[in-house]
Amino acid sequence: MAIALYMDVHIPKAITVGLRFRGVDILIAQEDNAAELDDAALLDRASSLGRVLFTFDDDLLAEANKRQSEDIAFAGLIYIHLLDVSIGPCIEDLEIIAKAAEAEDLANRVEFLPL
Repeated sequence: MAIALYMDVHIPKAITVGLRFRGVDILIAQEDNAAELDDAALLDRASSLGRVLFTFDDDLLAEANKRQSEDIAFAGLIYIHLLDVSIGPCIEDLEIIAKAAEAEDLANRVEFLPL
């Protein structure tokens, strides 16, 4: 079964559009009225929906690492450093993860891009 993604508020629209064009299940925080949530609440929201959160927010990476060390469950986080973002390769990597991985593959994990 494919992975559903939850896009942090800072993700460029081109990445979301590109993934949707490729048939990836995407929900944007703004569409979910979650644009103002703090990092912990945003990760909780994505997890409650069964979606893996995609971000380049270092604070969200820290929150996920904290949860791992404290054994607090979350659906997963995909992280890319802002300086590494290149739209085309980012879309390709996210499509691979979304279509090839299973939810349990990313549960309580942080996946780093680029692959």
